[in-house]
Amino acid sequence: MPEKLVKSEAEWKRELSPEQYRVLRQQGTEPAFTGAYWNTHTPGVYRCAGCGEALYDATTKFESGTGWPSFWQPLAEGRVEVRRDSSHGMTREEVVCARCGSHLGHRFPDGPPPTGQRYCMNSAALKLERRD
Repeated sequence: MPEKLVKSEAEWKRELSPEQYRVLRQQGTEPAFTGAYWNTHTPGVYRCAGCGEALYDATTKFESGTGWPSFWQPLAEGRVEVRRDSSHGMTREEVVCARCGSHLGHRFPDGPPPTGQRYCMNSAALKLERRD
């Protein structure tokens, strides 16, 4: 389990772009098919844009057809946390970074084997560390 990272909202606003702040700290969602990683097939590790924690390996990324980068499992147990989200008149599973608590996206039960899960993330919440 990663050590928790705590910052003030002023620190987050200074360190993140306005779009990153809206997504990571205000639970925003970028429009489908607009983020940097929705159609990326580059090998590597996707890290939290807020704190740098390694969250997903590119080998678990798949084409969901939704317009957001989607993964069938996190890199390791305890890297992300799943919370109940009752906003927008529906109940969903919000995915947040376990280290800094930043909003990453949502989890849905319609992913591919072996997990059947779709971790539907915002590109603004991620940074790809490329692997050659």
